[in-house]
Amino acid sequence: MNVRYSFGIHRLASLALTCSLVLAGLAGSGCQTAYYETMEKLGYHKRDLMVSDVKKARDAQQDAKEQFKSALDRFTKTLNIQGGELQDKYDVLNDEYQQSEKRAQAVRTRIASVEDVSDALFTEWEGELKQYSNASLRQKSQKQLTQTRSQYAQLIKAMKRAEAKMDPVLAKLKDHVLFLKHNLNAQAIASLKSELTTVEGNIDALIKDLNASIHEADTFIASMEKESG
Repeated sequence: MNVRYSFGIHRLASLALTCSLVLAGLAGSGCQTAYYETMEKLGYHKRDLMVSDVKKARDAQQDAKEQFKSALDRFTKTLNIQGGELQDKYDVLNDEYQQSEKRAQAVRTRIASVEDVSDALFTEWEGELKQYSNASLRQKSQKQLTQTRSQYAQLIKAMKRAEAKMDPVLAKLKDHVLFLKHNLNAQAIASLKSELTTVEGNIDALIKDLNASIHEADTFIASMEKESG
């Protein structure tokens, strides 16, 4: 793997601090431009940042996948356990819902970051094509840009498809939690069991799309790193 993609812990900490200070002192449309300019001075070009952000989005999706699986398992077991304090059951399920929402938000944030840096990269790349004096090199760069855009389109489509399925699942989980909150009795528990099949189907479909998106991310990362190797 190209060493430019290996971020050491100490460099990451320093980089994060530098970026937070830069962004804190900027506002308006120039903020993003200044951020990328600062990162470039630190040795991280938009291509590097794009790969890094795709990795983070992939990892966030992996975390979300595991959390949704955990939530389904906990919901199923908790609703099927006979006896026990109903308040305790509510607390357990509410915690699973909150954790799932947190993971989902992390995925949304990471995907938005991927979109931002890719837009900046492609805009810059398109503009720099006009600067070539060598027609052959310009055509080669144009071909590479077209290929990268095509690969990115597949990636972001998969990410967006998985992202779109998170909200319906979260809504179902939230419905269950809210219902239990205001109906802490055995009858309420029994009525929710009948809806578990629907929740399970939604989560299974979400996990399938998350797996597909993670695969697309791995493919995209490998392709970008191969080109830079």
